[in-house]
Amino acid sequence: MTEVGHSPRKYKNNFNKQDQNVRLVPHMVSSESAKQSRTSGHSNYQTIEVFHLDKITKIVLKRPEKKNAFSVEMYKEVGSALDEAAQDDSVLTVITGHGDYFSSGNDLSNALRPIKESVEETTMELTGVVKILVCKVIDFPKPLVAMVNGPAIGIATTILGLFDLVYASEKATFNTPFSKLGQHPEGCSSYTFPKIMGLGKATEVLLFNKTLTAQEACSVGLVTEVFPDATFQQEVWSRLRNYATLPKTCLALSKELIRNVEKEKLHYVCEKEFELLAKRVNSEDAINAIKEFFQRKSKL
Repeated sequence: MTEVGHSPRKYKNNFNKQDQNVRLVPHMVSSESAKQSRTSGHSNYQTIEVFHLDKITKIVLKRPEKKNAFSVEMYKEVGSALDEAAQDDSVLTVITGHGDYFSSGNDLSNALRPIKESVEETTMELTGVVKILVCKVIDFPKPLVAMVNGPAIGIATTILGLFDLVYASEKATFNTPFSKLGQHPEGCSSYTFPKIMGLGKATEVLLFNKTLTAQEACSVGLVTEVFPDATFQQEVWSRLRNYATLPKTCLALSKELIRNVEKEKLHYVCEKEFELLAKRVNSEDAINAIKEFFQRKSKL
């Protein structure tokens, strides 16, 4: 299997390119070429919806039949939506889920594809699209907010450590069942979780599949604030609307000051996580664990 990694030396070059991009932020966020109407929306996506209102770009994960699980196509579409949001006139970007779930994580039918197709090519695609999305979140130039409206599983939890704000409904839960599935942490969580919540709690969550309630996730720093479910959408959107009245260039540059120090480290961690995942995704214990998951599911 071909690895998707780069050598550590190339991180230096990539980081320098990012530094160059930082100097372009004022031009990017002040561009008037992509003005949006107050309530305009995009319909050219199959797995997500994108709306532009109140100077905010809202990306909605929408695969209700799969509890908003990430298919290969969804990974690509969220990445494309982030690319567009980075260049539009919005002040900040928010990601949320449609219906009762934020996201049930990686669609496990993705992981079974290597059994049916070319192992090397399919593994490259699966790990590649996830890695690309994680890198885009790391590099996203504007404030990035998660509105966690319900359960968040796997990648939907781990990637939250890269967001600038995480607001959660009281009904939200957070679970990373990697060990149960013969998988490993991703989304830079092997670095961000110990940093955010401490080594012991991160070990419980990432290795031993501990599910956090919204309040528990808030108490350990993964969630910024928890809201009553009945008023979650209204309260959070009112707050975000106020944030969006702030100068967008100021916010973007301030975020760079806060985040740029660790960008190189985050890209390095992301690379190492996906090197391991690429090697392990077709291991016997990983495949057996996923098969057992589907067997249990079929008996329900």
